[in-house]
Amino acid sequence: MAFDGTWKIDRNENYEKFMEKMGINVVKRKLASHDNLKLIITQEGNKFTVKESSTFRNIEVVFELGVTFNYSLADGTELTGTWSLDGNKLVGKFKRVDNGNELNTVREITGGEMVQTYVYEGVEAKRIFKKE
Repeated sequence: MAFDGTWKIDRNENYEKFMEKMGINVVKRKLASHDNLKLIITQEGNKFTVKESSTFRNIEVVFELGVTFNYSLADGTELTGTWSLDGNKLVGKFKRVDNGNELNTVREITGGEMVQTYVYEGVEAKRIFKKE
């Protein structure tokens, strides 16, 4: 599948502003900008396994398309939501548990890169990954 493989963070766009809008403090924002995030994604039908490894943590997230699940961001923010497939895009629709605000994200393969776009309260950011 298109998302299968090992993806290493290459660069960020507007990530600092996005994290600020999310309420992440300045120290954590500075650290997160250089987290060396690596994602190992495998897809079996509607089931995805994503192994995240970074400066902060190593976790494994397993989800099925269209099935609600809970997820914690690296800063501890709790989310609940779903991933779905829209053509060649993985579309995530999440709500923060603490305030009910929406966090939407899209993962898309473009020109050999995986672009993850986040939108929270009108602020958009991108994290661009290259395949290892």
